Amino acid sequence: MSDWPQPPAPDLHHAADLHHAPDLHHASYVTLAGADWLASASPHPRRVHHLWATHPTAPMMLPCGTVFDVISAPALFGRRMADCLWAAGPGSGPVAMHRDRLLLFAARGTAQRLPSLLAWEEWARSVPPLLCHGAGDAVSIPPLYPRPAAPGAPPSASRWLVAPDVRKPWLPGADVLLWACVRAARSAPTESPAAPEAARPVPSGAPARA
Repeated sequence: MSDWPQPPAPDLHHAADLHHAPDLHHASYVTLAGADWLASASPHPRRVHHLWATHPTAPMMLPCGTVFDVISAPALFGRRMADCLWAAGPGSGPVAMHRDRLLLFAARGTAQRLPSLLAWEEWARSVPPLLCHGAGDAVSIPPLYPRPAAPGAPPSASRWLVAPDVRKPWLPGADVLLWACVRAARSAPTESPAAPEAARPVPSGAPARA
């Protein structure tokens, strides 16, 4: 695609190399291959590509449950989960920040299975409420890359931390994310326990905002 927009910096953070943890404090940029994968979640991928080609700094609403599910966690706990996945686990799939939530892209079916697995886990009370977006839901994802910020300005509230950069990225399933939840909960034993139902699925039938 000749009119595909180029990121503002040549240093891309890729999620494909699972041997090196990404810097979760900086933004990452979606490649054309990664955009192909994201757009495939839409029933109209060509329309999504056109919108991105003309408005690369605009966010996008995409459906879950066909290509990926999304697990949305409070920012601090979500970062602990991602750190656990990279420090002692298999790595993560794409990861994004949207407002005060961290979005972990997961394998299809994870949104349905993770709450059930957590219900049997003794550490579930230490896991803050998670929003599990699956079939019938949609989430707002960050733009291809954030708008250029003024020097010293805070980072964009909607940005990729581990951007998709291949057409078939590896995605963690419910078992892997359960492990990350438990490890993250154990790393913060002094925090107040969450409600017993630590993970609650978002009702289907209406777009879910992460």
